[in-house]
Amino acid sequence: MAKKSIVISTGAGISAESGIKTFRDQNGLWENHKIEEVATPEGFFKNPELVHHFYNMRRAQLKKVEPNAAHRALAELEKNWSGDVFLITQNVDDLHARAGSKKMVAIHGELKKARCVACLGRFIWQEDLSAESVCPGCQKKNCLRPDIVWFGELPYFMDQAYDRISECELFIAVGTSGNVHPAAAFSQHATNAHKIEVNLQPSMVAHSFDDVILGPATEKIPELVNAILKGDLQF
Repeated sequence: MAKKSIVISTGAGISAESGIKTFRDQNGLWENHKIEEVATPEGFFKNPELVHHFYNMRRAQLKKVEPNAAHRALAELEKNWSGDVFLITQNVDDLHARAGSKKMVAIHGELKKARCVACLGRFIWQEDLSAESVCPGCQKKNCLRPDIVWFGELPYFMDQAYDRISECELFIAVGTSGNVHPAAAFSQHATNAHKIEVNLQPSMVAHSFDDVILGPATEKIPELVNAILKGDLQF
């Protein structure tokens, strides 16, 4: 029997249970800033100091949080499943990696990376960014930005993500709202898969899943992973 493949898509809900702020409220504000101010290329070029400060605060928060039981369970699934497990995250934190997940892509970028608008390089970056930061690639100043996919920009690794999703036998979405595209349409591409959503409440695309499991990811994901590894979940 061929080893079956699993793809997991994660959103802000899984990291919220570690204490990561989702920081976008229902009024479209991120930490009391308009989205246009801190999450668009135009906002960055208009006021880079504000944008750097905003993401420096987000980056600093990562030192105060730890991966939770859901992050660890997904890493355990990757380690112990006989087939392939691939993780696609919308989150820009490093909690999946710290939990042990290795086969993954971060389609919205990463807080612990910087991107150069001059040489287009992407670099590991642990500390604060500012206009005085020097690009490790071209050695220029005033050209580094957070390596975050902002509104109006194309997410990373989409071809790879779609290929994985279209070929998998089990697709799991965790902690996603279903209103952020293109990730909201991932389930539509999982045409050969049994599809499971895990959320505190049904997402806007819950109808496209075969099963919807409601509850905290820290409880439901370990239970689901256990069922998969024991063979109790058939797909």
